[in-house]
Amino acid sequence: MKKFAFVAAVAGAALFASSGAQAQSRDQIRIVGSSTVFPFSTAVAEEFGRTSTFKTPIVESTGSGGGLKLFCSGIGTNHPDITNASRRIKQSEVDLCAKNGVTNVVEVKIGFDGIVLAADKSAPDMTISLRELYLALAAKVPAPGTEGGAGNMIDNPYKTWADVNASLPNRPIVVLGPPPTSGTRDAFNELAIEAGCKTFEGMKALKSSDGNAYKAYCRGIREDGAYVEAGENDNLIVQKLQANNEAIGVFGFSFLDQNADAIKAYPVGEGADAVEPTFEAISEGSYSISRSLYFYVKKAHVDVVPGIREYLGEFTSDKAWGDFGYLTDRGLIPLSEEERQKFADDAAALTNLSLD
Repeated sequence: MKKFAFVAAVAGAALFASSGAQAQSRDQIRIVGSSTVFPFSTAVAEEFGRTSTFKTPIVESTGSGGGLKLFCSGIGTNHPDITNASRRIKQSEVDLCAKNGVTNVVEVKIGFDGIVLAADKSAPDMTISLRELYLALAAKVPAPGTEGGAGNMIDNPYKTWADVNASLPNRPIVVLGPPPTSGTRDAFNELAIEAGCKTFEGMKALKSSDGNAYKAYCRGIREDGAYVEAGENDNLIVQKLQANNEAIGVFGFSFLDQNADAIKAYPVGEGADAVEPTFEAISEGSYSISRSLYFYVKKAHVDVVPGIREYLGEFTSDKAWGDFGYLTDRGLIPLSEEERQKFADDAAALTNLSLD
């Protein structure tokens, strides 16, 4: 187990001051990170500003990767206090934090989210398996009639969904999704594209023989226009779907939930076993493209930038993230009561992050 070394709060405060940024230079919490977590964090920030004596925190949607890069860039008021993430922090990001003096970080898992494949209401219905999704979007795919693996990979030739599977609509493959800096993109590549890749026996064998080639083939997304990087603004993807009913969008369940009058989601899976992305299916784990959501707190900024402890208390309160809290109204899939208690305790105690 790798763990951040403990540093006393007074040392953190001293480091904060030594960065050249005095405590009084900022009296408002600054939050960056995931576009998926953004609406939840914004709701908590607004409630916090309305019901407390502290200023409403500033929340920016920068993507998970971009947010963690900003968060890990240093200590002081020029750097964010909290970053949201739609995936767990990576060891490389922990190392970047440590390199820049950010050696005490609190991790709070806030709930679950599903990554949906959605289209305008006027688009034809279809069910998509993970294997079909991989064949539609991977940069290289197994040559027809093979199970992939070394020597059997070709540039993706498929132009329409019917090319992938004759039972699918004869419509062009146009998928609008997040860029590489997004946690949603990371999770989509792993949970959907790689999962579809592994349905080919030759690709599973390649994982054992050449891990780097396997990763390149099983997570590489095509760049010939079939997959369109639509930025970090998921609301913009929703608007583009309404303007083009041949396109499919990739984004978090909460945006589907908020726009259910205009767009619809496609079930994911094989035939009768396909599962729609519903609150219940994501909560119970039967929907395959699901992930956990997090935020990370810089301990050196606690008790220096006003209100961080109190913000943590608001976010981890039952009225916010509980089974019937105001965040569930915005599409958050809550943790179990036991997990909520664990992370609420960690937040209150400012327990240092540990990675297994």
